[in-house]
Amino acid sequence: MKYVIGLDYGTDSCRAIVVDALTGKEMATAVHYYSRWKEGKYCDPKSNRYRQHPLDYVEAMEQTIKESLRKCAPEVAENVAGISFDTTGSTPALTDENGTPLALLPEFAENPNAMFVLWKDHTAVAEALEITSAAKSWEVDYTLYEGGVYSSEWVWAKALHILREDAEVRRAACSWVEHCDWLPALLTGSTQPEAMARSRCAAGHKAMWSELWEGLPSEQFLLSIDPLLAKYRERLYTKTYPSNHKAGTITKEWADRLGLPENVAVGVGAFDCHMGAVGAAIEPYTFVRVIGTSTCDIMVVKPGEMRSEPIGGICGQVNGSVIPGMVGLEAGQSSFGDVYAWFRRVLAFPVENILAKTKLVDEETRRKLVEEVADEIIPVLTREAEKIPVEESVIVATDWLNGRRTPYANQQLTGSITRLNLGSTAPLIFRALVEATAFGSKAIVDRFVSAGIRIDSVTGIGGISLKSPFVMQTLADVLNMPIKVCKTEQACALGAAMFAAVAAGIYAKIEDAQQAMAQGFASSYTPDGKRHEAYMKLYAKYCALGEFSEKTLCDEK
Repeated sequence: MKYVIGLDYGTDSCRAIVVDALTGKEMATAVHYYSRWKEGKYCDPKSNRYRQHPLDYVEAMEQTIKESLRKCAPEVAENVAGISFDTTGSTPALTDENGTPLALLPEFAENPNAMFVLWKDHTAVAEALEITSAAKSWEVDYTLYEGGVYSSEWVWAKALHILREDAEVRRAACSWVEHCDWLPALLTGSTQPEAMARSRCAAGHKAMWSELWEGLPSEQFLLSIDPLLAKYRERLYTKTYPSNHKAGTITKEWADRLGLPENVAVGVGAFDCHMGAVGAAIEPYTFVRVIGTSTCDIMVVKPGEMRSEPIGGICGQVNGSVIPGMVGLEAGQSSFGDVYAWFRRVLAFPVENILAKTKLVDEETRRKLVEEVADEIIPVLTREAEKIPVEESVIVATDWLNGRRTPYANQQLTGSITRLNLGSTAPLIFRALVEATAFGSKAIVDRFVSAGIRIDSVTGIGGISLKSPFVMQTLADVLNMPIKVCKTEQACALGAAMFAAVAAGIYAKIEDAQQAMAQGFASSYTPDGKRHEAYMKLYAKYCALGEFSEKTLCDEK
């Protein structure tokens, strides 16, 4: 018997999955929502600040692993051979000289600047623009393999922003760590910055790391941006590892805390979507879409089949970031499900602020009414929007409510809705928002195809792909491509479990683990040619609206 554990750290929660490494059978799973995050602590949506406390991550790891193991027979825990992590990213934290995230020190326990800066935090727009500008005028363009544009969602911009903003944190900070690197380091007792096994995925896609320039950007380049970055490079790393590598072995302390054997192998971490693509059985020329609050799009290509010039406007091309030996390509949308969640909040305002205070019914009835109405907003909108023929869908929107990730990252952009009239209804607007997220997806596909990347098939994973046939059919019709939906709800955690099996030596390579452990597909969507033709007319308007918004309405910072 051989079992492995995959942990998937998402935006709101952590999911653990215990898997039979020989068959891929899910033995048990558990989910824990970050308690401080759930309370809204340390965040300020108006300023695009989203921070998470490292204790939320530690507590989530302990609770999900213990709960999932409690659901299994006793011999399962005794035969766990490996554990691996995937996390959101870039989600970094500044650390002291010991590699401890500053928020774990008493003096910084409540300071948002000492915490992990969540991927969706956009407080570093100005710093990202500076980094991009500096790279274009430097002898080496360090953004070359990150799409040519550095994003405020990525580590160097975030670290610099905090160093500039907070003098106390600046004096205490010595290095920085990505979330996906810190968790394996914590379990193996290797938290010293120079001792951590750093993720090829995180370093290559977000930190401007490349073998071509022997690691991270040069000290001189970083100093040219701001002297506050002095000596950070020497306190970080040169070498990085794909996730098939073993970061180390679990310490006795953590083995005892989690109820695991002392010989458990801990794999090198990676970002959630990259491991999710592996869990969805990605292979060359499969376009895998991880669809949730945002989207992350992953492809792998054999190195010899890439054009010589890097692909502009995506979120990186990194050898070994997904499957070792292949070039991993990343793109995505900064908001997808978040677009629908925003509209739900808008419509729920009177429910939460008027109905919730009515004196016409007792408190218990009032609470149930508010919950029922709020929960039914999206399902009812979906049913009504589905009834609207494409020809009557005349409202046009852009999906940039949280900026644009791909093509060509620009977090200054904002969403737009146009062609409204007095007959515009909530279902019509909702349908336009669904179409906007599909049009944003097509813009990404167009970017890949124009760079010579062949796309043979599309795979969807994540909650929306399993729960919203309307969204998925719209996406298939807009892309004019069939879409298969991965069966498991935990594709990212399953991908982490596959890498854990390789790190533990159960399989020699990740492709072998995929073949044995993949769980197949739950459903598929076939595009409708006539609807695609109609959507292309709307897509042209989407592109025109986007161009106008970017040139005319974009706030300069």
